[in-house]
Amino acid sequence: MQSPAAAVDPPNKSIKWVPMPDLLHQISINAAPQAVYAALATQAGLSAWWTADTYAEEKVGSTAKFGFNKRDAVYRMMIKALDPGRQVVWSCEGDNPEWAGTTLTWTIVPDGGGCALRFTHGGWKSASEMFAICNSTWGELMYRLRAFVEGRNPGPHWTE
Repeated sequence: MQSPAAAVDPPNKSIKWVPMPDLLHQISINAAPQAVYAALATQAGLSAWWTADTYAEEKVGSTAKFGFNKRDAVYRMMIKALDPGRQVVWSCEGDNPEWAGTTLTWTIVPDGGGCALRFTHGGWKSASEMFAICNSTWGELMYRLRAFVEGRNPGPHWTE
């Protein structure tokens, strides 16, 4: 899926739609939707599979902060929506210019005794080198999240 973005065509000043690339991932998880939600919406959950340097409140309107490589990089995410057992939505507040203004959405869909987790990192300005790197990394992180929620506890991808 691609996000539409309005752009101005300079020669005639008309508005046209420009497709924006999105990262999409989906994985089946053998756990209850509420357990997956907790791994995505709480500080304890996020620090267990993503980065140990996590500050997050389970509160819409709050800002979550994620540090990587001894805080060489810090990403701030505005918590836009929390629907327990169903969805978590963040918007990136800057920090990395390619992430600025992007939206991260996790949608949890019950499936038998477990669930499917659909992830979209949308609104990228272009399919850049960073876009490709993030695509691979998010794919790996989805498997870490699944392992954590299913009780295999791989630990955070970034430990400092």
